[in-house]
Amino acid sequence: MDKITIRSDRQDDYKFTYRGEEVVLGAGKIISIANGLNDVVLPTCAMKIINNLIVIKDDVKK
Repeated sequence: MDKITIRSDRQDDYKFTYRGEEVVLGAGKIISIANGLNDVVLPTCAMKIINNLIVIKDDVKK
């Protein structure tokens, strides 16, 4: 993938790693990354992937 977009549908901020640095994606915010997922580490969470869009959902509670 060349370019990806990550959208947060969460109530809380979501933290992930990009090129070794911690990035905070605010609740309800969107971020685009030009070079795709090569340098991105997404912690395990509920998410939906649609083409080049990753939608971060609130954690599923039992």
